[in-house]
Amino acid sequence: MTDQFELTSVFCAKPQQFAWFIGAGTSAVAGLPTAWDIIWDLKRRQYCREENQEISRQDVQIGSIRTRIQSYLESKGFPSEGDPTEYTKYFENIFGDDKERQRQYLAAMLSEEKVTLSVGNRVLGALLATGRTRAVFTTNFDSVVERAVAEVSGRSISAYHLEGAESANSAISNEEFPFYCKLHGDFRYDSIKNLRSDLATQNEDLSKGLLNAANRFGFIVSGYSGRDESVMSLLHSVLATPNPFPHGLYWTGMKNAPVLPTVDRLLEEAARIGVKASFVEVDTFDALMLRLWRNMGSKEPEINAKVQKSQRANVDIPLPAPGKGQIIRMNALPIIGLPKECQAVEFASPKEWNDLRSAASANEGKLIFTKSDTTLCWGEEALIRGHFTDVVSVSAYDISGKTADLGNHLYMKQFLEEAICKALARRRPLLTRTNKSGSSLIADAHSADQIALSPLQSVVGKTTGSIAGLFTLTDEENPQPEKVFWAEALRISIQVLDGRSWLLLDPDIWIWPTRARPLAADFLDRRRGERYNRLYNSILDGWLSVLLGDHDRTTAFTVATHESGSPAERPVFSLQTRTAYTRRLAS
Repeated sequence: MTDQFELTSVFCAKPQQFAWFIGAGTSAVAGLPTAWDIIWDLKRRQYCREENQEISRQDVQIGSIRTRIQSYLESKGFPSEGDPTEYTKYFENIFGDDKERQRQYLAAMLSEEKVTLSVGNRVLGALLATGRTRAVFTTNFDSVVERAVAEVSGRSISAYHLEGAESANSAISNEEFPFYCKLHGDFRYDSIKNLRSDLATQNEDLSKGLLNAANRFGFIVSGYSGRDESVMSLLHSVLATPNPFPHGLYWTGMKNAPVLPTVDRLLEEAARIGVKASFVEVDTFDALMLRLWRNMGSKEPEINAKVQKSQRANVDIPLPAPGKGQIIRMNALPIIGLPKECQAVEFASPKEWNDLRSAASANEGKLIFTKSDTTLCWGEEALIRGHFTDVVSVSAYDISGKTADLGNHLYMKQFLEEAICKALARRRPLLTRTNKSGSSLIADAHSADQIALSPLQSVVGKTTGSIAGLFTLTDEENPQPEKVFWAEALRISIQVLDGRSWLLLDPDIWIWPTRARPLAADFLDRRRGERYNRLYNSILDGWLSVLLGDHDRTTAFTVATHESGSPAERPVFSLQTRTAYTRRLAS
């Protein structure tokens, strides 16, 4: 599995190398109904027609009404809920083979009057309009992409679809970009694919266009579940071509949402033949697209203004006069010095994230990596060259501009957070962990220096332990149950607000193995249940005492990841030792 940070780095380095394959989820954020919505509207119509009932579309949002409709329809031989044939089965029963009635129905359901473009739609429109994205394929019938291109750029884009499909492949071959293709047609035309017989195969000409594109570009799939058998078959057929997905296949999906077996099989088969293929968990389509856009370099100001719409503005709010109120402590330390450089490493052959993580692990965390348009690293140059045999060059790399604008350089934010965790943990009984959720400092149960944890222990008691009676679940990768352990932890993040950098400190509990965290929910609720106000303040003080020791709180505190090294090898951080405060006025 690839995380959002890696996909962001890979895509933003060379966005023209990727085509997009989008489904109904990308239109749902614009206010249009999803396939689920349409299926339930068709079920509602079927039920009302046969039972002479009156149920509105809004009523279908009520679980008990859906249960009544579903039970009735299944008793009549219709598919069970979630069956891949549901969509086509209900279309066939409602409309038969009358394409004009289908078109009219979809025109009403997908009316442009219902479209309110989201930031994700506008980003995709901007990528197409500026040439950063050259090709987009979709199973959608609607006009969201066309609207998005027009809104952000004032230009138009026409889709290749079932009408005039024969010219689609030649357009790819002749590099007539941007290229936009609707595999299932456009509801504004007569030819659309909705019924079982329609969807059994894909249009030959449009399929050739996709195969052609898939031999030129990597593909990012978004908002598409993988339920359409003919589409999945088409994507599988790419793997039999001479140069399948040359820059990778990234299938994005919502965090914690189930992944269909058909998607897993496609990614596994792609990886087996050497394609960089991975599933990427994202928060939402909008969040993913905004993340990509923020990390894109050299954005056109007029396009950017249309994409993001809201802009930061300077405000001048006078401070209130002295008076009554409450002083509120914040959980943030001011950062007064961030690293200004690191090392850029050039290799004879490109390195994937797995290669970099292996190098960091083999060197016991003494190397810290990130990726943008090049590979960046902190740590001794000798260790880099000792691990990799194909290093071409290692040179100093200025990061001062990026550290001042972390919101648009998220890969740099994670890089800094991992480094400051390593620096704070050095010579202390603490472990560090950095993953897609962030970076953490963790009390080390096996350290000989438990005395250093006493300021925290005086507040919370034990700082590590096992959860009585709790074991991990077994699966194919983990056939044996494991005992579940916990430790006091401190989540670390860096934020830049109004030009000032802050280190946010958030006390937490770490769970081992990490996959057992959902199982430990009850324990976490009990352990953290009373940690508000005064107790939270005391825990924060305990952590600061662990980190700062007997350092004079009136002077800056400086930490580094290593004892020695050049500025490019050894990141140094300077912190003020008192947390920020704010004043809440009395009402």
